[in-house]
Amino acid sequence: MSADLLRAQQNAVVEMVSIGPVAEELAARFAAAGHRLYLVGGSVRDALLDRDISDLDFTTDARPDAVLAVLKGWTDAIWDTGIAFGTIGARRRGTTVEITTFRADAYDRVTRNPVVRFGDTIEADLVRRDFTVNAMAVELTGEQRRFVDPHGGLAALAAGTLDTPATPQESFADDPLRMLRAARFVSQLGLTPAPRVLVAMTEMAGELSRITRERVQTELSKLLLGTHPRRAIELMVDTGLCEHVLPEVPAMRLAIDEHMQHKDVYTHSLVVMEQAIDRETDGPDLVLRLAALLHDIGKPDTRRKEPDGRVSFHHHEVVGAKMVRRRLRELRYPKSVVDDVAQLVFLHLRFHGYSGGEWTDSAVRRYVADAGPLLERLHKLVRSDCTTRNRRRAAALQRSYDSLEERISRLREQEALDAIRPDLDGNDIMALLGLPPGPQVGKAYKHLLALRMERGPLSREEAEAELRAWAAENGVDTGSA
Repeated sequence: MSADLLRAQQNAVVEMVSIGPVAEELAARFAAAGHRLYLVGGSVRDALLDRDISDLDFTTDARPDAVLAVLKGWTDAIWDTGIAFGTIGARRRGTTVEITTFRADAYDRVTRNPVVRFGDTIEADLVRRDFTVNAMAVELTGEQRRFVDPHGGLAALAAGTLDTPATPQESFADDPLRMLRAARFVSQLGLTPAPRVLVAMTEMAGELSRITRERVQTELSKLLLGTHPRRAIELMVDTGLCEHVLPEVPAMRLAIDEHMQHKDVYTHSLVVMEQAIDRETDGPDLVLRLAALLHDIGKPDTRRKEPDGRVSFHHHEVVGAKMVRRRLRELRYPKSVVDDVAQLVFLHLRFHGYSGGEWTDSAVRRYVADAGPLLERLHKLVRSDCTTRNRRRAAALQRSYDSLEERISRLREQEALDAIRPDLDGNDIMALLGLPPGPQVGKAYKHLLALRMERGPLSREEAEAELRAWAAENGVDTGSA
């Protein structure tokens, strides 16, 4: 390529990167102090992809103390929690910036923590970055902006290729988390790993054991919330990474779906996840996506061959919910996420027990009560779990679920279906039976709740009569009541 053509391409790239007034002001301050400032990494990549950029990442030849001096009096807020690694964070008029001194780190390759060493050139800084698409920079402090791309990141981005500046083996040995980041970029950006990256990921998957569970969970969540999570999960399974993150997912390849319509439960689960994503209405939903991916992980442990030759997975939803709790806790997910995903897995088969249309009011009440605030997600999961290629059967299942939702709507009009409580509360029970707080009050409450589920709302007189009858039948000492 001629020098003129290269310069023309670089100028065109620079024009594509819109940095905004905050970056312009920052560059002017660094230039006035005699330092260089570069927009770098994901900020350049996302600008070239015309993606929204909420935060700006910069690198500079200025050492941290000099960076603090440049920022003094200009920022609305500043934090230096990363100063040991050369990173200063700041906020200006609602824009967050991170400025990191050139780095030329070495890694001990036992942990993922670098031995921090500051560098002197942008080229040395870029070669230590994870992927070539993140190893591009735009210099903002020269006489004119300059695009810096020593590792072909622009060409890789145009080709949709994910490769590393150094060899993948070197890069992943330095920081094994980069292998999960590769899967994340497959999901978020639709990139395809270069063949040598795939080889290294497969050879080095076990190195993930060096990474804390919290960091693994963060990357897993980001890739699940991306645009192409199925591709990312398939990459993790094919390279062996998933064995060290969600081993229950590749284990599903061993179980043949009972409908015999899919090669295995693993493929079925990926399809369910995609169909659940299609039903999202308020943006990516981590709980729904996790539940869809993991809803059948109990099948390998419950697989049985019946006398008639069919394969069954009795109670796989119960086993699966327990497995979900164990795995998500191990990955340090928040308790609310663990509880919600496990409950959706536990409930995902409930509908099929009534899919013939014989739903009673009592069954509808229990379905709504057990789902609680997860009801809308449960609707999406159950509908997504239909992956049969038999169009008539699929249509029949959808009609049956339409009927259930109609029943729920009708009951909602008649009673407070979303907040089902006994017709008498704990205070009423204690007053009527003369009981102090304790286990007997709880048992009475559960009895009245079961009646509420079975018969719907009772009048005050009916509820009190039922409570007294229960107390008499169970020999409850009612004191002086």
